[in-house]
Amino acid sequence: MKSGIVVRGLAGWMVAVAVGIGMVAGAAQGGAQKAAKAKAEARAATGTEIVVVKPESEGFSTERLENVHKLFQQEIDQKELAGAVTILARHGKVVDYQVFGQKDMGTGAPLTKDTIFRDYSMTKPVTGVAMMILYEQGKWLPQDAIAEYAPALEHLKVFQGVDTSGKPVLVDPAHQPTMAELMSHSAGFSYGNGKTVVDAQYQEQKLMQSANLEEMVDKLGKLPLNYQPGKAWMYSASMDVEGYIVERLSGQTLPEFMRAHIFEPLGMKDAGFFVPAEKRARFATNYRVDEKGQLVPTAAMSGIGGAPTDYAVEPTMPSGGGGMVSTAEDYYRFAQMLANGGELDGKRVLAPATVKLMTSNHLPVSLLTGEWGIGQHVMRPGFGYGFNCAVVFDPPAAGLPDGKGTFFWVDPTNDVVFVAMIQRMMGHDNHTLQYKTHAAVYGALVN
Repeated sequence: MKSGIVVRGLAGWMVAVAVGIGMVAGAAQGGAQKAAKAKAEARAATGTEIVVVKPESEGFSTERLENVHKLFQQEIDQKELAGAVTILARHGKVVDYQVFGQKDMGTGAPLTKDTIFRDYSMTKPVTGVAMMILYEQGKWLPQDAIAEYAPALEHLKVFQGVDTSGKPVLVDPAHQPTMAELMSHSAGFSYGNGKTVVDAQYQEQKLMQSANLEEMVDKLGKLPLNYQPGKAWMYSASMDVEGYIVERLSGQTLPEFMRAHIFEPLGMKDAGFFVPAEKRARFATNYRVDEKGQLVPTAAMSGIGGAPTDYAVEPTMPSGGGGMVSTAEDYYRFAQMLANGGELDGKRVLAPATVKLMTSNHLPVSLLTGEWGIGQHVMRPGFGYGFNCAVVFDPPAAGLPDGKGTFFWVDPTNDVVFVAMIQRMMGHDNHTLQYKTHAAVYGALVN
């Protein structure tokens, strides 16, 4: 989410605070020409397709939106972030579009609206949409076993502790993990980032550094599940498995499929899995916190296979869980499409019913206990997980101000979209920035 949900880095996180079903009609009488002229003038002045309207026209307070701006500026002033780009919209109209800080702290280069960011886990909802496109084509069903589409996962075992000699004890799964469990992080996979016996096996296999998605899935088929399918929740490589399934079902690479079915129809001009030479100057520097608590650039990593890479060429193992790059505007267009029930500017990507299926909670009550989660995202009463996105289905129970049905901050009750792009790996207390932003955004929604 951040992602959407954030893992392996708070490098980009997105808040889409509302899913309005349907587009807002155009300008009032005689306003069509005026609106077109204003849009052309705005585009010429800013180099962007987005026209910003007065916040009060869509129920926001200009004065109270300063709390959102102050939150981000404070992070930058305290050297917690290098910079950020934020877009806030309601009823399909952008009411606030801000650029804070620097693209590169070393050179002092400012962030700009066309800066390209690593999307990291904000890739997951896009992969989810790719899967739902194939769902609409009748290619898979939620109750199907994953192994129907990834045969290498047919003979999975489940880790059940170690014996007296320290050898792992493996048992058969009570049932074959399903597509619904894959897409809701409850199938039994993980990223192998911890210190358990299973994590050590993930690390030995170098899962995310595989040469391609087929090799990654072959490796995963030899690793034990962390738990019985459906009996726990663990942030995982599931969406990378989905990338493999997209490739098998479509006959295209994951980047090719997304380009044809999502990026091009939605006008996501800079979205992809690498940054070509002619766009490198617009690529934001990525940061992490060092042992002294200081922001330092992350080392560019290249070589065989999966993320992280230097993003110089299209990867041979495109990560459906974290490999995309885009601008804030690109991601806003994706978010607004979902906010409109699957359509943007006359281009329909999904049907409203499919968006609803993707963005409804698919976790059983037995997993909504506060025992499972990632960072600030804890599965609990009112807060669950859909297909590739978190879902706030009962805001008071979850202790959040969001509207009912909010997913990776797309809120159908309030019809608002907020996207924030930063470039900083997970660390310190930056997870709280996302939820502080929830409070500030809703605090500015006064009508």
